[in-house]
Amino acid sequence: MTNYLLDANHASPLVTLHHPLRQRVEAAKARGDGFTLVATVVTEVVFGFLMLPRSRANQQEWERLRPGLRIYTVDAEVAWDAALLQVTLRRRGRQLATIDALTAVVALRDGLTLLTTDGDFSAVPDLRSENWLIKTT
Repeated sequence: MTNYLLDANHASPLVTLHHPLRQRVEAAKARGDGFTLVATVVTEVVFGFLMLPRSRANQQEWERLRPGLRIYTVDAEVAWDAALLQVTLRRRGRQLATIDALTAVVALRDGLTLLTTDGDFSAVPDLRSENWLIKTT
C-alpha cells in the first residue's frame, strides 16, 4: 500500500469521468492505496474547475469523490517548516511557491509520494515524487 499526495495538476483531472488519471487513481484506491490533498491545493483545484463551463458537473463530481480523499489541514508547524524550506532553497538559488512548500512539507512529514508534473519539487531534498500524467508507450 502506498500513500500519495496529489498536487493540483493531478487532482484537477479527477472530476473528468473518463480521464486516464482518474481511472489510474480509482484502480490504485481499489488496491488499498491512499490519496491526500493539502487544503491549500483543494482551493486551487476547486477554483480551477468552478471557472470552467461545466462547473456544476465538476462540482457534483468533486462532491462524489471528496469522501475518498483525505484532506490535510495546514497547521502553524507545517507553515513554519514550509517557510524554512523556502529560505533554504532560495539560498541555494532555487525558488518554491508557498503552496508548493506547504505541499512538500506535508509529503515529507507523512512519508507520502507526491504526484505532480511540477519540476520545482525536484529541488526538495528527500521528496519522493511521481508523474502519473506522463504518457507511456
